[in-house]
Amino acid sequence: MAEQGFQERTEKATDKRREKARDRGQVAKSAELNSAAIICFGFLTLYFLSPYLADQTQMLMRYTMTNAPLIATGDPTFYNAFADNILKFFLIMGPLFVVLVVIAFGSNVAQIGFRITPKAMEPKFEKLNILKGLKRMFGMKSLVQLVRDVIKLLVVGFVAFKVIAGEFEGFFRLADMTVPQVAGAMGKLSLELALKVGAVIFIIAILDYVYQKYEFEKSIRMSRQDIKDEHKDAEGSPQNKSRARQIQSQMARTRMMKAVPLADVVVTNPTHYAVALKYEQDSSSAPCVVAKGQRLIAQKIKEIAIENNIPIVEDRPLARALYKLCDVGQSIPANLYRAVAEVLAYVYRLKGKTVN
Repeated sequence: MAEQGFQERTEKATDKRREKARDRGQVAKSAELNSAAIICFGFLTLYFLSPYLADQTQMLMRYTMTNAPLIATGDPTFYNAFADNILKFFLIMGPLFVVLVVIAFGSNVAQIGFRITPKAMEPKFEKLNILKGLKRMFGMKSLVQLVRDVIKLLVVGFVAFKVIAGEFEGFFRLADMTVPQVAGAMGKLSLELALKVGAVIFIIAILDYVYQKYEFEKSIRMSRQDIKDEHKDAEGSPQNKSRARQIQSQMARTRMMKAVPLADVVVTNPTHYAVALKYEQDSSSAPCVVAKGQRLIAQKIKEIAIENNIPIVEDRPLARALYKLCDVGQSIPANLYRAVAEVLAYVYRLKGKTVN
């Protein structure tokens, strides 16, 4: 019983399963790639924008210092001047902020594509469960993350130490440099440090992404029963299909029975088959079958015919042929014209009509 109730998830996830996981925000993604991209490209952007940023900041400070007495006269607390300078500073740094946002957004899109998933943004109150939180904290995934972070810290620290240690001799020359020269030297050192550290984090991020991809594929694996259930949901279960066919058949039978009172004659076997025929001389070239059935349905057709004074003619070969060769709503085949015409002629004589 246990083997029947549990199946190992050994099959790759279907496209539908992947879409459901994506809607829940479950994707293969490495936050380390975002960090590496921001560090590398962010510092590169800062390096190239640094002349512009330095000039603009210097102009802002020079203006404030030059006009300090005038500003103090109109604003003794310097509150408005401070707020205005903060706003101008953020405007100066705006290009750098925009680039960092684009880098962060682009690194996410490169990993998982662009798609808004409202379901993933819904609050998940089960995360407030303390027991589940402790289970996640001491689980295998948390252990792997801890090991990864420790290794990353050690490697990044070692690379940073090697970069700074390689510039120790140059630090002694900083005392003889001007402020712009010191700023330039420190800027180059910071860029070198950021690029090398970013490169190390990028390598770690690639390994982390491979691991996250593996974990994601493992988490969405399916058992064979899951795949069968998904196909059933997509195509409809056999029980639902059978029920739909029964309903359709019942509706068709009801419509057929309503057409029996409009028939001109019912040809019977007499007990096994019953076929109701109608011939509209003005609009049809041949008689048409409006109802047919076997056994109980045949008996019901005859009962309705009797209730509505529809003539019933017993002709076993003709009844069997009409039942097998004609569907409801279909005109009779040419090889049955003569036999049906004789039946209709007999019926019309009873009613005092004539056949054209």
